[in-house]
Amino acid sequence: MNQSLDVLLQHPAKQIAITIARIYGRGLTTTSGGNISIIDDDRNIWITPSGIDKGSLTEKDIICVKPDGTFAGMHKPSSEFPFHKAIYQARKDIKAIIHAHPPALVSYSIVRQIPKASIVSQARQVCGHIGYAEYELPGSEALGKEIADEFNKGYSSVIMENHGTVVGGSDLSDCFQRFETLEFCARTGIYGSQIGQLNELSDELIDEVNAMIPADMPDQEHVEYSSDERKLRDEIYSIVKRACQHGLMISSYGTVSARWKGDDFLITPYGISRWDLQVKDIVQIKNGHKEPGKVPSRSVYLHQEIYKKHPEINTIILTQSPYLMSFASTGVNINVRTIPESWIFLKDIHQLEFGVQYKNIEEITKRISPEKPAVLIKNDCVLIAGKGLLQTFDYLEVAEFSARSLVMSSAIGSFVPISEEQTEELRKAFLK
Repeated sequence: MNQSLDVLLQHPAKQIAITIARIYGRGLTTTSGGNISIIDDDRNIWITPSGIDKGSLTEKDIICVKPDGTFAGMHKPSSEFPFHKAIYQARKDIKAIIHAHPPALVSYSIVRQIPKASIVSQARQVCGHIGYAEYELPGSEALGKEIADEFNKGYSSVIMENHGTVVGGSDLSDCFQRFETLEFCARTGIYGSQIGQLNELSDELIDEVNAMIPADMPDQEHVEYSSDERKLRDEIYSIVKRACQHGLMISSYGTVSARWKGDDFLITPYGISRWDLQVKDIVQIKNGHKEPGKVPSRSVYLHQEIYKKHPEINTIILTQSPYLMSFASTGVNINVRTIPESWIFLKDIHQLEFGVQYKNIEEITKRISPEKPAVLIKNDCVLIAGKGLLQTFDYLEVAEFSARSLVMSSAIGSFVPISEEQTEELRKAFLK
């Protein structure tokens, strides 16, 4: 994933304030927990302060620790500064660090296990192999050495025993993607373990599927930006932001497209963090040609074929949400006959094999329809289609809520679906 130039040009203090707000807003840290830092070209370390509310931090609260150890700012630097400094000394390629106590990763840390990143398609590239640092006193030099030793081994994601996690990156956007993806894998792994056996992807299978990704689309010779096209860009941007804020999309995975006119459409780009997406990044596809200078989502040909096959479908979302992915990572069938709304909107959700979006697009176009708008691709994503962006997003929410209810119900009893007779009543009443 790439960080947009707009974000890179922001002051380190601003980047940190924005990122800690995202993490706190997503419920991935507490008021007092966690810390973030950036090291700049002058080897100054910008870091969150000690003892200040993470839910209300601003740029002015961020502390600058200079190479000689003195610091400037309104507060004291985080008490965990020693291990940030130790990581930067150990790895010159690390330019940003996030440490937090997100619930799923803490769950792994307190049972002293490492989450399985290989249950999610892109996590191998984003997270890499995961290190494990044994417990040491928070804020101590011993903890700094323990963590730095793991980074010295080449890990950029480390589970901290009975503590949480720490990740590093080439910049703060890269670091946040690693952090968010690792927590997502942890949540998916926990939820999946409640309903079945997790299926891991081998490196060989991932490489095989990646080799099937089609070559880039040719460029358009001339691009026009009509008023309706610009309005559609704004709508896609808003849906992506909403999905990220509600935990229905993560920075390292997610594609949204919308039919513009005829079979032409707009689609989100490849290689840009979903949190950092700008309206200008969205890619226009016209007559099978892309907007010059941009790289559309790697699933662009799938979207193109769905729009050609189904004129009544106008919007598509591919994403990873934790409860739906718990079914996709175990292969357990998801029965949405939970409440009337779920069945009316979704009917049945088929699971297709990993890589089908590149191996056999026709299999998806046969399964997806306005009547049955959702499919799961194993270890990869959920695909939702609809007539408009808001409707499609609503279908996604309903599908994720249904999956969540099924996972939660597994702890208290056996699921009893709506009966065939009740389903037929719903069909007659709502699907005339």
